[in-house]
Amino acid sequence: MTTQQTAVLIIEDNDDIREGTREILELTGYRVYTASEGKTGVDMAIKHRPDVILCDIMMPELDGYGVLYMLSRHRDTAAIPFIFLTAKAERADMRKAMEMGADDYLTKPFDEVELLNAIDTRLKKRKQLDGVERGRRSAHLSDEEQEVLLKELVQHARVKSYRKKQTVYEEGDNPLYVYYIRKGKVRRFLNYPDGRELSTDIHVPDSFFGYGAVLLQQPYTDNAEALEDTELALVEKENFFELLYRKPGIANKFIAWLSGNIRGKQTQLLAFAYDSVRKRVANALVHVAEKTLDSAVSDECVIRISRDDLASLAGTANETISRMLSDFKDERLIAKEGNAIRILSIHRLRNIKQ
Repeated sequence: MTTQQTAVLIIEDNDDIREGTREILELTGYRVYTASEGKTGVDMAIKHRPDVILCDIMMPELDGYGVLYMLSRHRDTAAIPFIFLTAKAERADMRKAMEMGADDYLTKPFDEVELLNAIDTRLKKRKQLDGVERGRRSAHLSDEEQEVLLKELVQHARVKSYRKKQTVYEEGDNPLYVYYIRKGKVRRFLNYPDGRELSTDIHVPDSFFGYGAVLLQQPYTDNAEALEDTELALVEKENFFELLYRKPGIANKFIAWLSGNIRGKQTQLLAFAYDSVRKRVANALVHVAEKTLDSAVSDECVIRISRDDLASLAGTANETISRMLSDFKDERLIAKEGNAIRILSIHRLRNIKQ
């Protein structure tokens, strides 16, 4: 349905066609502007910014092609639907018009139904494109906006405490929550039939985990347990999906995290296949250190991880971990501080040779 707020500009040098078209559109409910030649039409389009422009091709001084070119170069008029009016139905003329960016054309003489259908179609198409553009803009949230939205999501979640070594979820469980770590650390790992474990990741405060299974709506394929006394915010998956649907930018963020996790697993698998045990243990120490560091520029930190968990992360046996830690201590790469390990140089550990 049209309203007085929907405006059409007619640029046509034939008085009878211009006034007849104006009468039809005004009776239908459009607000109509008219110009009898191209230069005036360009000025009126820039001034009034109509919703649709109807423009004759064959006009003296500035023809329809010139009008379209000038308006396409102006920021405020470039996106206005543009319909050519022409008495020439040759295919070459229409192809040139479309190549220049016209949205449609009407061959004179046209009847009332053709006119109104062409305008209505262009308006609907413009509305769809505007909706896509709004969706595109909403998908690009600033870091500050994303942080606020995620904090709101977590603030409304139930908080649950877990003791050290307590299970968060097991392989095969159906996902009910996306987890956010308020305090403590969580280890994710795989179990093998022979009883061995392989740690796949360690999560630290202010991070999410468990969202992969929720996004796929499939049971967990790994296990998760608290590495120390931990507090988790349990975000119900209904609330999680509601935010994703409402703010596509947040969905993009979780998809990017998920993609990063997949690439990390691929790197880990390659390391298990080709790296020496010495290199794998060094990488495991660096991985834990990077999860612990508050500053990206620091080269030294203290980590707290059991030998069992370190062995699981490096994919090796406890006895090998003990031997490697002793070697690293002799090489002044690490130092023992009670139950903790002080890494003396993350850079040197990261670049350790095979």
